[in-house]
Amino acid sequence: MHRLPSAEAEVAAELADVRPGLASRYAAELPGARAAVLTRLWRALAHEPLPWVARREPAREGLTLRLSDGRRLRGPRADPYATAAYVTAVRLDGTPYDDPARLMTALAVPHGTSFAAELGHSVASLALSRAGQAGHSKEWPGRDWEWEQRVVDGHPFHPNCRSRPGFSVAEQLAYGPEHRPVVTLGLVPVRSDECLLTGAWPEGMRDGPRLLIPVHPWQAEHVLKRPRDPHAGGLAAHPLMSLRTLAVPEGPHVKTALSARLTSSVRDISTYSIGLSATLSDFAETLAARMDGLLHVTRTLGAATANSPDLAAVVRQSPWAYAGPGERVVPVAALATTGLPRSPAWLADFARLALTVGLRLLELGVALEAHGQNLLVVLSADGSPVRLVYRDLADVRVSPARLARHGVPLPELTGRVVTDEVTVLRRKLFGSLVAGALAGTAGSGTALRGALEAVVRELPGTVDLAALRREPLPTKALSLMRLSPGTPGDQWAELPNPLVTEVF
Repeated sequence: MHRLPSAEAEVAAELADVRPGLASRYAAELPGARAAVLTRLWRALAHEPLPWVARREPAREGLTLRLSDGRRLRGPRADPYATAAYVTAVRLDGTPYDDPARLMTALAVPHGTSFAAELGHSVASLALSRAGQAGHSKEWPGRDWEWEQRVVDGHPFHPNCRSRPGFSVAEQLAYGPEHRPVVTLGLVPVRSDECLLTGAWPEGMRDGPRLLIPVHPWQAEHVLKRPRDPHAGGLAAHPLMSLRTLAVPEGPHVKTALSARLTSSVRDISTYSIGLSATLSDFAETLAARMDGLLHVTRTLGAATANSPDLAAVVRQSPWAYAGPGERVVPVAALATTGLPRSPAWLADFARLALTVGLRLLELGVALEAHGQNLLVVLSADGSPVRLVYRDLADVRVSPARLARHGVPLPELTGRVVTDEVTVLRRKLFGSLVAGALAGTAGSGTALRGALEAVVRELPGTVDLAALRREPLPTKALSLMRLSPGTPGDQWAELPNPLVTEVF
């Protein structure tokens, strides 16, 4: 019998107290959760530029990694675009490991101990998330948050897909979107002259001269140290897949500060992003108008911070504002729950739409971070992809030189969003859209290759398309980043381009 590692045992013990009815289902989900996280970790070991992997030796029967200390790690051939959990065990010098946290501990690499703890949390939280599922109705949801809450497994390629350190079991059940709770946001009053405010703050979030800044209850308790009074008023909302962004029924989406490490990053809201939010929103609307109706960008209604990344919020349109009669607006990460990507023709249609929009914007001078959470697709009544909706402009990249070539005025932007570096621009779009959203929807290198081959010849020939067709695909080296805490910013890996070579 598999002995429970500490994170799994801790969750089991807490679950026995707060939701004993889920205990047996949680235990049953653990082997699958280990395989899901191990599959993501094996992808990283096989493809990321890890300094202690000396050589990779692919063979018909699998893949061998030669480590710098002479040990050998063996596993199956690694499809970097696979979303199914196909790795159930790997062997380190002949010893089998079916648990990713134990494997990382045994590798004994720099910073591996802390990463192993995160992997253990990811397995335990993923099993908990799966245990709480009651199955989906065959009817498609009619409300925005219901689509978001269908995404149970989190990031399709990150080993920390469900890592939520700092969240108790009770808090995961109370705040995790996959558990379908209603969360009451606190409203913290702050004098408007003490805030940085851009856009128009909603009237319903004002109290005379004071702004009422929505605060996530986890943030209020653990960071601001002001637990919400259960008898006080608040804002009832439904958490979306990012957990810190919530949908107000019949209203906007509210992005809250959440100073916890979820997946990779601490989810606060910087003063920098608040200051640029209105400018970026207006600029994005002008660019979307150039896309022949194929793209909408959700408007930022207002953004405010009380001069602290720990007390800030962004209020923006719901993507469903752009749904016509009979249409659904579905986050790309939730497309797998529709069953539509199983059709090669549908996948090609979606790839054509996404690449047309993404490459046209890149040619103009804007690289979207179009991963499965930020990018949504409008589906017609028969399920055809007809338009895209993009949300959350905080991490786009804007090229002044490219804008100038096309006669597009440069808005008043500063800092990290502004760059003319071609590598940075292409990494931003190709890493998020092709190696992220399209690959995650396709589910395998073979399916991704089929979709890309079906559409790239139809797209307008640009230097960016030429690069997409012949160069390796960039992707964030997500595990390397967790193993390099002293290295700031993103680190990157290059994946085999399915248009150039067989990837599995």
